Amino acid sequence: MLCKLSQMSTPHLNLLSKFGENCMMKLFPVWILFLWIAGSAKAEIFAQKFDKAAFYEVMALGDVNAINNELDVVKGREGYEGALLMRKAGLVKKPKDKLAFFKAGRIKLETALLADNENIEFHFLRLAIEEHAPKIVRYRKDIGKDKELLIKNFKNLSQAVQHAILDYCKNSKVLHKEEF
Repeated sequence: MLCKLSQMSTPHLNLLSKFGENCMMKLFPVWILFLWIAGSAKAEIFAQKFDKAAFYEVMALGDVNAINNELDVVKGREGYEGALLMRKAGLVKKPKDKLAFFKAGRIKLETALLADNENIEFHFLRLAIEEHAPKIVRYRKDIGKDKELLIKNFKNLSQAVQHAILDYCKNSKVLHKEEF
């Protein structure tokens, strides 16, 4: 027969609390190990899922469905998410949606740049967006600075990013292949 906790006498409560304390102390290392394994597995999956070449292919393709799918992949990566949102802004029909996506993307990309201003890839993404942004949104002031950083640090970028930059140069009025 079960009794209510409030009806238990003090010796019974002391025994119960000692039992719980001993059990917790024995299981603590197991819980720590479990949390460590789960956390590292999640981090590994997070790192594996993101393919930069695929990201840049989606950016170049300009398909809203592909962008929506890639947004799920880059969730939590502010700079990439911001660039995709601003790219999406140029593809949707309604002016209200265009502005909403652009503003949200701009905030994410600029936040990522504030957090990691040395990330040259984010400067490339900003330059690509700035070059094609409509004048009305006033998002063009950093083109020169971003171009200079790209040229200076091109060789330090990953092969996927270098390839994306060289592909971008084919249609750019700002960046030219010969500069790299």
